Amino acid sequence: MQRWTGMLRLTAENRQGRTAAAHVYHQGAYKIARPMYPDDTGQVYYYVMNPGGGYVDGDRYLMELELGEHAQALITTQSSTKIYRTPHQPVLQLSEVALKHGSYLEWLPDPIIAYRNARYEQRTVIRMERSASLICAEIITPGWSPDGAQFSYDELALKTEIYMDEQQILFDNVKLRPHGKQMLSMGRMDGQTHLGSMFVIGEQATPEFIEQMCDEIGLDTLPGRIGLSQLIVPGFAIRMLGNSTQQMEKVFGIIINYVRQQWFGKERLALRKY
Repeated sequence: MQRWTGMLRLTAENRQGRTAAAHVYHQGAYKIARPMYPDDTGQVYYYVMNPGGGYVDGDRYLMELELGEHAQALITTQSSTKIYRTPHQPVLQLSEVALKHGSYLEWLPDPIIAYRNARYEQRTVIRMERSASLICAEIITPGWSPDGAQFSYDELALKTEIYMDEQQILFDNVKLRPHGKQMLSMGRMDGQTHLGSMFVIGEQATPEFIEQMCDEIGLDTLPGRIGLSQLIVPGFAIRMLGNSTQQMEKVFGIIINYVRQQWFGKERLALRKY
């Protein structure tokens, strides 16, 4: 633990249609709750927790997750990711994910809230086999400060790399440095306060499926500013600007629930956290 403030390793496998942990290890300021099975599909739900309530100066966290063949898991956080002042060193969050043949992961952390003068670096590396499926989503809020000012943090840097059969298929790099500038101006946030990203990858995500999804959920009528791009493999990326966490979560929820139902026949997702 000389290097990491908190460390979490989880390996899950399919056991006769039900996903269960084969190996769990956590140490320091990183915990994982007991597994939950909200329905009869065999998909396991895990909540990742930070007992300290937030990230502070120089914290370093490592999460390693592996889903075995045909395993299905939803990983979320207990609450929002809060980054406090970091006067000396930024906070680092490193996540490494491996998805084996036929596995399915939903990685849906709560929104990021950076406090005044906070610096945060996040790197997520996902290595998946071609038959695996993935939904991951992230929401960045305008942060928090005692006087209510928005965008008072120093820097948020989020880097996502996704590899399929060892070939890189996606590289996403988001870096926000307010430095007192007008973040809401055109070309930056265009008058919006929240930024969201979602990546959906799976063999079922054909161009025909994407077109059908956009039509059936009325993507162009949903609130906020939403852009969709097809990937070089079956899948798509969503980038969204909005004005509240609730608005972003509602739109993302519509997309996630549509994919869950169409691909796996799963019921609507409802994450209760209180």
